[in-house]
Amino acid sequence: MSRRLVNLTLDTLEDLPRPCRQCVFWELDPVSAERACANGDPELEKEAWVSQTLLEWGSCGKLAYVDGMPAGFVMYAPPAYVPRSMAFPTSPVSADAALLMTAHVVAAFAGGGFGRMLVQGVARDLAKRGIKAIEAFGDAKYGEPSDRAGDRAGCVPPADFFLSVGFKTVRPHPRYPRLRLELRTALSWKSDVEYALEKLLGSMSPESLLRPVRPATRSTLPLSR
Repeated sequence: MSRRLVNLTLDTLEDLPRPCRQCVFWELDPVSAERACANGDPELEKEAWVSQTLLEWGSCGKLAYVDGMPAGFVMYAPPAYVPRSMAFPTSPVSADAALLMTAHVVAAFAGGGFGRMLVQGVARDLAKRGIKAIEAFGDAKYGEPSDRAGDRAGCVPPADFFLSVGFKTVRPHPRYPRLRLELRTALSWKSDVEYALEKLLGSMSPESLLRPVRPATRSTLPLSR
């Protein structure tokens, strides 16, 4: 079985899970995002954001594939490109860091190290650009009803996921802590990730990989390291 990690482009954007493809939670400010979802075309808005970010800054996402099937994705950008980044109680993101906006692993591949693989791919890319760290806002109550107007369950990954792949809390909060991963730490994971992936893929039969997976709703988008 083959696995590969590729950059997010306007072509690979179509391989995002449908709820994520239609979501502009991060790409627009809260008012504009609500307006786009209610009256506009959020898929078009997301495509426009990806296009602009690619042209002005470069790669802003990674997708993982197993035998050509999407297994997960991650999106990231400087906080200046992410209007929602200023809407959190633990904002702002540090000046020397890029923001990991969101991440998702398809349920069939959960538990196999794909979350860590995606984060390491981000780390390699950002290190080449001279960026020192990745920061993220985590949801400490992932899966519970939101206590903030405008939030959408599943748009903010679980804080536990970030902690499990090496992030450290830099600004605590009962709901939305801000976490940080130094790139020199992330770049030391290669052997551990490869072992976990080989173990997962070796235990999977082609039939299990081809078995249809029920589409996840936004409130149940699974994420696993």
